[in-house]
Amino acid sequence: MFTIEHEFDATVVTLVDEPEPGTPPGEDVTVSAFEECITLRQLDPRSGEPVQVTLTMGQVRDLLVALDLPEGVYRREG
Repeated sequence: MFTIEHEFDATVVTLVDEPEPGTPPGEDVTVSAFEECITLRQLDPRSGEPVQVTLTMGQVRDLLVALDLPEGVYRREG
């Protein structure tokens, strides 16, 4: 399950884990898409503190391409 919210400066998608029966759920992941970057935020269950990762738009483009490629080392041209 996920939610989508459009805020002033970002689109925010929250990914809610829906595990298989008998499996504990993972922490929700909040993805905020800004003009210049994407942030991923998740609560660390051990410390109770949020952890944030910021991807540049170039890293996001690389990730999208990488999802469809086999193992290897690649460099995106352009």
